[in-house]
Amino acid sequence: MRRFTSVQDLIDGPGLDAALIDALEFARHPWINTELGRRKTVGLLFMNPSLRTRMSTQKAATLMGAETIILNAGSDSWTLETRDGVVMDGAATEHIKEAAGVMGRYCDVLGLRTFASLTDRQADYQEDILEKFIRYSGVPVVSLESATRHPLQSFADLITIEQMKRVARPKVVLTWAPHPKALPQAVANSFVEWMSHANVDLVVTHPHGYELAPEFVGGVTVTNDQDSALAGADFVYAKNWSAYEPYGQILSKDTSWTITEEKMLLTNRAQFMHCLPARRNMIVSDGVLDGPHSIVLQQAANRVVSAQTVLYYLLKGLQ
Repeated sequence: MRRFTSVQDLIDGPGLDAALIDALEFARHPWINTELGRRKTVGLLFMNPSLRTRMSTQKAATLMGAETIILNAGSDSWTLETRDGVVMDGAATEHIKEAAGVMGRYCDVLGLRTFASLTDRQADYQEDILEKFIRYSGVPVVSLESATRHPLQSFADLITIEQMKRVARPKVVLTWAPHPKALPQAVANSFVEWMSHANVDLVVTHPHGYELAPEFVGGVTVTNDQDSALAGADFVYAKNWSAYEPYGQILSKDTSWTITEEKMLLTNRAQFMHCLPARRNMIVSDGVLDGPHSIVLQQAANRVVSAQTVLYYLLKGLQ
């Protein structure tokens, strides 16, 4: 496997079922493959802030026996120009072609975290920066989040559901929740994409105007009635995202969509999920987030597992 940017890379590689089996084995025995990354270097470039992704991927590399080099674009490195054919007479000091190429000479595997501009939908959904990084680095690349997807998070979500489910095919609800800032659709897009390939009954619920891109929600049950969506749910995943059209806009901050203890009573004793960081008492109430059915810390722990599994496949491909 030479890249990891979406669930399709696992489907085309080892297969999603096989990857899930391997991930559950890494969750039980994290130190079982410490030699694969020996004398290998994993480089991680962050173009926006990170807590879980940074720490979990670095720990995953350590568990595989690899060294890590971590850079923050613009503070630990030169500011990068990502457009082609421009006169570089502005703030950007180095072009992504050279930066990616140099990192590929120093590292055996590279990770890149980008973020949606929320101003140019076409550019964001083309994933131009991620694809250029893959093209010019010359080494395997893992997406640490991109403009449209967060595959390591979604893989961790799938692992968590597999570990915590009480029925063979649980009902999983992705619900929009209010937020004071405009956020990308990446986590929501990715979660829907992964759950569409999983053994779950997926329902997506959001207010009018917050429809996700058609390529992600085709064939998925979608409703604007949150209460009906929550009825009988086994897992509730709350997440904010901005509008796909008009792109990047906040259309509502309707706090009636906040997940509360009362909302959770509509479910089948559902377990609550969120990728974190979560705005307390806006995305979700204190009572739910601190309650016995909150599994957000289990999700966060599984970020190490998803990263370790992906690095296993990328490093194995170098042998």
